[in-house]
Amino acid sequence: MRFDFAAAVTAPFRMQPGLRRLAPGVPQLTPLAPGSRHQREKLAVLSAFWPRALVQRAGFDAGPALDAVCEHAAVEHPAHWRWDGRLACAPTLGTAVDATTGAVLPLQAGAFGLGDEVPRCLSKLPAAWRRAGLIALAFAEDLAIVDAADTTLPWLAVALPSHWDPAEKVGHGFADVHAPVADAELVRRAAPALLKLVSGTERWERFVWNVTGHPRLCAHPQVVAPERWRDTPVARAFWRTEHQTFIPLPALGQAVFTIGVEVQALSQALATRAQARALHDAIASMSPAVLDYRGLAEVQAPLLAWLAAQADTLPEGDRADPAA
Repeated sequence: MRFDFAAAVTAPFRMQPGLRRLAPGVPQLTPLAPGSRHQREKLAVLSAFWPRALVQRAGFDAGPALDAVCEHAAVEHPAHWRWDGRLACAPTLGTAVDATTGAVLPLQAGAFGLGDEVPRCLSKLPAAWRRAGLIALAFAEDLAIVDAADTTLPWLAVALPSHWDPAEKVGHGFADVHAPVADAELVRRAAPALLKLVSGTERWERFVWNVTGHPRLCAHPQVVAPERWRDTPVARAFWRTEHQTFIPLPALGQAVFTIGVEVQALSQALATRAQARALHDAIASMSPAVLDYRGLAEVQAPLLAWLAAQADTLPEGDRADPAA
């Protein structure tokens, strides 16, 4: 997954849609290696807490959108995903799911652990969610369906949320979903136009970032300590980023929202003085409401001091260079 540091980290900081056209040929899904970090965390969530991650509005039929995702994945990554209109197959995971019946079909032993982790996890899910579960374990991105007609999120498969609860968002309008977001009135007002845009014929992307004391990919509110910075000094902070894209489904009036999360040590993410200065200036320009919403209010001062010190010690470099 990629993160465009120069495009995302700007000052003064503003909460805004930040959409840009996705360049031709750029994939929207990232295959996971068996036993990878993303896959292990997703397995843990889907095995023990799947109702937190897999949610949908009563009566909503996600089948057509999932068919489109399966076809999209097979075109982007034919070695990692196959789809014949009924059978969804992840060869590298040795597992397939019948989209009609929900049957889990082990094809061969897995390449990590006991070899049966993936089919065992999927078999515990309700039959209607097993295909979505296989997609979740095969690719790094979480998925949500957005409906342009009523601007709602009727379906979500989000195992690695960034400090929000999918169950509180499902079925709600785009503006309501963003109601808790500080200084996001522009995003809320633009909701109908934005969803019409992303469900059209073009592909779009955006980038989101934060500095956090939480090291894991899954940051569901039920697993993150309320005192986020109690045990993490800013020198050991983490850089949490999201590469978000939209797979347009114009025939359905929908789009599939992909959320690719990465977390790494902030000290490793900053490669140049220019990046440290840019991040310093962005955080320094945040309003009190945004700092509070992002959990940075109590650490803004020490974080800015640490970033200023990094700007004095890191090598020079072009600010456009992406973070590692």
